[in-house]
Amino acid sequence: MFKKILIANRGEIACRVAATARRLGIQTVAVYSDADAQAKHVAACDEAVHIGGSAPKDSYLRWERILQAAQATGAQAIHPGYGFLSENEDFAQACQAAGLVFIGPPASAIRAMGLKAESKQLMEKAGVPLVPGYHGADQDPALLQREADRIGYPVLIKASAGGGGKGMRLVERREDFAAALASCQREAINSFGNDAVLVEKYVLRPRHIEIQVFGDTQGNCVYLFERDCSVQRRHQKVLEEAPAPGMTEALRAKMGAAAVAAAQAVGYVGAGTVEFIVEQPGGYDAPDAMQFYFMEMNTRLQVEHPVTEAITGEDLVEWQLRVAAGQPLPKRQDELKIIGHAIEARICAENPDNGFLPAIGTLQVYRKPACSSFAISDVRVDDGVREGDAISPFYDSMIAKLIVRGDTRAQALARLDAALAQTQIVGLATNVQFLRHVVRSTAFAGAQLDTALIEREKAALFDQQPVPTALAVAATVAQLLQA
Repeated sequence: MFKKILIANRGEIACRVAATARRLGIQTVAVYSDADAQAKHVAACDEAVHIGGSAPKDSYLRWERILQAAQATGAQAIHPGYGFLSENEDFAQACQAAGLVFIGPPASAIRAMGLKAESKQLMEKAGVPLVPGYHGADQDPALLQREADRIGYPVLIKASAGGGGKGMRLVERREDFAAALASCQREAINSFGNDAVLVEKYVLRPRHIEIQVFGDTQGNCVYLFERDCSVQRRHQKVLEEAPAPGMTEALRAKMGAAAVAAAQAVGYVGAGTVEFIVEQPGGYDAPDAMQFYFMEMNTRLQVEHPVTEAITGEDLVEWQLRVAAGQPLPKRQDELKIIGHAIEARICAENPDNGFLPAIGTLQVYRKPACSSFAISDVRVDDGVREGDAISPFYDSMIAKLIVRGDTRAQALARLDAALAQTQIVGLATNVQFLRHVVRSTAFAGAQLDTALIEREKAALFDQQPVPTALAVAATVAQLLQA
């Protein structure tokens, strides 16, 4: 096992990796930007190295400075967290060239899964189900139009190098295709430097269900069951849960086998997530009719990994460290079991009633529900901030992840609502009350899940009378004085 690792990230994921490393007796090195000089993740590590300016391009994306920091502090390996450099094949190769272990998959696996069209061609060869569509290299607009006509409308145009909901256009009529294609290509070239697209059937009532996979250097690969991430806004996840409601054992086994086949097709090592779009042709109450199709593979640890930890009792960061150190997977497939139900809510600095506009400001009051850490616990909070910290415009708007577990989904829902009610944040706008509206909605409580849930239920979720700021502050202060 490693004696010292550098964590090439910030915020809650850096704190989370540091906690497992500390438990295993591994020393940690933090890196930080100007804006993060006093950040929680810096205090969470044994050492810290300043790597540049506040903007990510001046610090957390400057891998040459990160490599220098690792070498100067004697770190043996680098954990990239998620985001930033976690899926950058050049960084993974640079780590290897510098004699450092990249705690993630081989650069070849990152490359293979990095482009949507090429990865889908690989998956087709591996026998993984694909959404009917066109994933070819010929990008002639007339050809793309013909392929869309062949597939049948509605279709989805997607940037091949895309992610985060960028470079996607829904086309419901043939006459709208050309304009939508041009718009998608403009966004793709601006966001990713690549205007190649693929065209796919638009799945009605789609669910977003992903499978957690893990591979080791001995050739073993397992799946740690599924997560449902269907509740999204602007293609960004809001609530995630495990296991997926309504999942049958037969469908779970099929999706798990397909995910493992996808990972093995690219020689995968470490933690990865195979994402599927799931069609519900029989409606919400007909799980036996559900059909799944490969969407993409995320070659890193996911933001929502804690719900998998909660239902399996496994520490996935520990698994990452052991696999990266050359050890075999800690468990075989038949040793993995599902224990209860877990849900994660992403608490963000944003205004849901204003198009989820990100908010900045100081956490004047930050009170969390009573919680514990990792593995199996009823309530867990993963964060990278403390009361008095500032939420800056430089980084993601997520403040914390609130994870609850119950013996049943109903119990987990009740615990999540109670934990959200105990979460007090003053100083900037957050989505805490919006999350409570979603959790309490008939659709979510009844597991009527698809990626359009928020849009479909917007009358109930958004048309709420806002509480005046002064009243909210007074109520929070009163509650804190009584605590």
